[in-house]
Amino acid sequence: MKNTELLRSALQSLRANPKRSFLTTIGITIGIAAVITILALGNGVKKRISDEFNTTKNGEQSTYLYFTPSDAQSTTAGFNEADLNLIQERFGAKVKKAAISHETNNVSVSPIVGNQRLDSTKISLIKQPTKKITIMAGHNLTTSDLLNAEPVILMKESLAKKQYHTVQNAIGTSVTIGEINYRVVGVYQSQNNQYGDNKYGADLIGNARLFYSGTTATTGNGIKLTFYQGVNASQTTKKIKKYMVKKGTSAHDGTYMAYDAGAELAKVNNMITGLTAFISAIAGISLFIAGIGVMNMMYISVSERTQEIGIRLAVGASPKNVMAQFLLEAIVLTVGGGLLGFAIGWLLAGVISNFMPYHIHAVVTLNSFLLAFGVSASVGIIFGILPAKQAANKNLIEILR
Repeated sequence: MKNTELLRSALQSLRANPKRSFLTTIGITIGIAAVITILALGNGVKKRISDEFNTTKNGEQSTYLYFTPSDAQSTTAGFNEADLNLIQERFGAKVKKAAISHETNNVSVSPIVGNQRLDSTKISLIKQPTKKITIMAGHNLTTSDLLNAEPVILMKESLAKKQYHTVQNAIGTSVTIGEINYRVVGVYQSQNNQYGDNKYGADLIGNARLFYSGTTATTGNGIKLTFYQGVNASQTTKKIKKYMVKKGTSAHDGTYMAYDAGAELAKVNNMITGLTAFISAIAGISLFIAGIGVMNMMYISVSERTQEIGIRLAVGASPKNVMAQFLLEAIVLTVGGGLLGFAIGWLLAGVISNFMPYHIHAVVTLNSFLLAFGVSASVGIIFGILPAKQAANKNLIEILR
């Protein structure tokens, strides 16, 4: 028998009892719909996370290098303009931009105190008032000062006495850092013992928000690296890290750490993929149960159509043709249920995504369709082969009796 004749005969047989055929496919439909829904939502979550990690819209990738000082009380920032120049000179063909990431609380500046410029002066930057200092004169920085970015600053006792002889004389004086003039509103006690009350070893304490809004923040504990399209960001970042360990300006004062958003994204995607596969496997149990239902229906069909099988054998059909017909019936039944389940799963995933946070959209891929088709066909073959063999092994003489 030709394939077209086998398919036409299989469809006619299934249409002969539509209710039974439909009820048999429900299990396949539910199983495929559940798997497609889970895969579509999982793909949507991965796409959303991927979009969040992508810092540019033109395909450029970004990574970060961070510096941690060996001494917890150290005011060493870690990176400065010299480090940026080193990176651009060595990796300029791959690195589009290298910029200081201002995450540090301690930086080195060259302020003008009174009429004198001081080199390598340490300033600690805060975003909230601190109680870890002892005020000798004036007052501490207030919440209002910090939130409103008031140009006020605190000065260490030793620096105040060096420049103005007494702590009282320092109150109301100015400190110029870059283009911003700060007014000294308080003087805090110098603390030589790092385990004492004063945890700030810097000469000045200022407002982080105001400081970083200026143009003077040329040091920090992080560098943001932006790469050209097509560059292997992960591999290049590792090379830059090794280069900084050898040539970095703070190489002997602490350690460098690389943060690769692409690598983190891969880890998250692998976790989501594993979780999706696990949940899909649970949902796939219904496919096994549905397959047993298909096998049961096909056994019943073979039993009810014994005379039809005998007639086909009598007019010249081979056992192979009979087996092919019944196997094709099982495959058509399961594939039909699978395609219906695919459509329902696609629709259901779209509906569920509308109620999910963070603007997650369901993503149905070609692989999902091929999976639905392949699994459905496999269920038909696996659970239809034994009933088909039974039909093919029918003895014509016993049927005629």
